[in-house]
Amino acid sequence: MLTPEISALVGRSIAYTAPEPVGKASIRYFAMAIGDENPLYTDDNFAREHGYSGVIAPPTWVCETNQYAGLPMDSDGYAGHLWKIEVPNTRLVRGGNDYHFHQAIVESDVISATWVIDSVTERTNSKGLKMMTMFSTATYTNQKNELLATNTESLIWSEIPR
Repeated sequence: MLTPEISALVGRSIAYTAPEPVGKASIRYFAMAIGDENPLYTDDNFAREHGYSGVIAPPTWVCETNQYAGLPMDSDGYAGHLWKIEVPNTRLVRGGNDYHFHQAIVESDVISATWVIDSVTERTNSKGLKMMTMFSTATYTNQKNELLATNTESLIWSEIPR
């Protein structure tokens, strides 16, 4: 499962920069989609009263790279970032995310995301099936190169029982 070609991907990176600033509509739609009615995300005056220049984005907005990476949809309708690693006779699941937020995203921010593959390991699970786990970390910055957030993600390829 863990081939030399896959092992060689450790350290590989990919970067995206949004084609335009974040924008109020994007912030509002995301807040609506996640069901968060915090007025920091929709009311400029309220946000200013709380020390911001205007509305801010919900923290996880920045981690939805598909909003600004300009990637085409795949056959499943997913328009986000994938590493395009094909492992025969496996199913791919997302293992989890570890988010760290450093400062608010404001409507004038132009976001850049840089993903790096940190590690890839293989093991056998309790059922005797092989599993390969990849950890990658994204660093999100704005046009001033200020750190906005980081996101370490795990992807797991699990052998399909025969």
